[in-house]
Amino acid sequence: MRFVIQRVTEASVTIDNTTHSSIAQGFVVLVGIEELDTTEDVIWLCSKLISLRIFSDSEGKMNLSLQDIKGMIIFLN
Repeated sequence: MRFVIQRVTEASVTIDNTTHSSIAQGFVVLVGIEELDTTEDVIWLCSKLISLRIFSDSEGKMNLSLQDIKGMIIFLN
């Protein structure tokens, strides 16, 4: 299983001129899954994803996680 992560200030997914999902600050994640991936793999990788400290704090340091900013995720597979 692989994730390609893009940090965004806002994002949406539009298919055939119809918006299917939109978020404010958070992640857009392209997900690659293979047959050998398990539910445990998904849980482990998602817990790592929401814990990544790549959002800026009040001092401009990348010290906040998705949980800290109450961000959202769009998953594409």
